[in-house]
Amino acid sequence: MTKPAVQPEFSIVIPTFRRPAQLRQALESIAAQGNINLEVFVVDDSPEYSAYEIVDKFADARVTYIRNPKPTNGVPSLVRNMGLQRCRAPYVHFLDDDDIIPLGYYDQLRIEIRQHNQAGVIFGKVEPFGDCSADQLGREQAFFQSAARRARNSERLRTVWPFVGQMLFGQVLLVCSAAILKRECVEAVGGFDPNIVLHEDRDLFIRVMRKFGAHFVDRVSINYRIGYPSLMHASVPSAEQLILEREGNKLLKKNYITKYGPIEYYALAFMTKIFNKIS
Repeated sequence: MTKPAVQPEFSIVIPTFRRPAQLRQALESIAAQGNINLEVFVVDDSPEYSAYEIVDKFADARVTYIRNPKPTNGVPSLVRNMGLQRCRAPYVHFLDDDDIIPLGYYDQLRIEIRQHNQAGVIFGKVEPFGDCSADQLGREQAFFQSAARRARNSERLRTVWPFVGQMLFGQVLLVCSAAILKRECVEAVGGFDPNIVLHEDRDLFIRVMRKFGAHFVDRVSINYRIGYPSLMHASVPSAEQLILEREGNKLLKKNYITKYGPIEYYALAFMTKIFNKIS
């Protein structure tokens, strides 16, 4: 009789688009975690399927290659949802293809999960790195140090509202790769919104945090690669990027008002403004 497959502890979904060298480094950082029971889904969104050779030669049976039959030309919400459909683990990690997981990350998560297993989102600090200028790297480091301080202060209040307020009205607390999410919570809110191209991860975090709570871990959870120009902090963003950012921000706020009402929305905006002044 064939033994039933053991359920993995973590499912990792990696959307990728024409970054084979960076993808290999991301996969190597997963392999370096040791004997962790996990599954990895690499979802190739490039028309020429440039990630196949990397995954095919990667000596790790836990890694599965998924070819997107209809490449999206840069709609990560759709690509991540494709991977989500294959996940079996209770926790999902949506890892960007150019980020690197710190050594021992999943071992540390086991401890946090045991202590905070009700939280829909568990996230930590972001450590930027990359081949950008020293000035740009310094700005990114300062930004994420501020994000960690605000997340730390939010955690101390032991309520969901500071987290949600920061993600809606303040500066973001994290990037997509910096968190794991409880799979049943992601599925309960419908996964990523396919109508949002940029800010799609922020939108998902808001919806999961609002309904299921969040927990901040005061240690580095991701080494976040900074390119030039930075998508988050480009000094001169493209016109297309600005349009997509405005559309994504507008839609996620509109959806929040529709679901929870204008009274909660504007009360949370006021509370967040006060919180940021005193924290």
